[in-house]
Amino acid sequence: MRVLVVEDEIRTAELLRRGLTEEGYAVDVAVDGPEAVWQAAEVPYDLIVLDVMVPGFDGFEVCRRLRADDCWAPVLVLTALGSVGERVQGLDAGADDYLAKPFSFAELFARLRALIRRGAHPRPALITVGDLRMDPASRRVWRGEAELQLSPKEFALLELFLRHPGDVLTRTRILEHVWDFPCDGVSNVVDQYVAYLRRKVDGPNEPSHLETVRGAGYRLRAPDGATPPPRPAQPAVRPTSPGPGSEPGG
Repeated sequence: MRVLVVEDEIRTAELLRRGLTEEGYAVDVAVDGPEAVWQAAEVPYDLIVLDVMVPGFDGFEVCRRLRADDCWAPVLVLTALGSVGERVQGLDAGADDYLAKPFSFAELFARLRALIRRGAHPRPALITVGDLRMDPASRRVWRGEAELQLSPKEFALLELFLRHPGDVLTRTRILEHVWDFPCDGVSNVVDQYVAYLRRKVDGPNEPSHLETVRGAGYRLRAPDGATPPPRPAQPAVRPTSPGPGSEPGG
């Protein structure tokens, strides 16, 4: 397994490199944000250990750029910034886990093993189907360049459709996932909210996204090409990184 460590503090970077190497990982080190993004684009890493406070641009921006470039290697954010707000910011930027300094290597290795088991499947921060885009973290939705103003229930309903494009969703399934009361078999609340959502998403003259499947439920039409093709694997060429004989700095 090849790991990219993004850490500008030389002593910490060397400690991580040594510990991960002894655990059996192949390790490369990047000391700033731009270098981290470049290396991740050149090498198909299995894991990325990412410090937040790095020069160039911070670890949150590194993570956002990696995900925007379809780099889906699991990212563990490792930083002295341990507040809830900072953890939320890192996870919303596309990170997979968060470990605050100081840390134990035993916990670090356990978390990395858990991330490896998850694999590097796409986990985009934005949900996109055709010209519809949703940012669940900021609770914003766009059709093309126009931002849509949705109520909380309309947002939850659209999120369910966007996470299952092309699938026929029954009224019962929609009730179970969007509303906090059991299906009574006669409620027309789903039909009402689909109608509200359709007016806002499709408009009077737009091609319809939300389709009624007679006798079954509703479906968000998934246009051809809505899902981008996977990024081809890059050749595993190891970039230059600090060697074992490097002089630790302060």
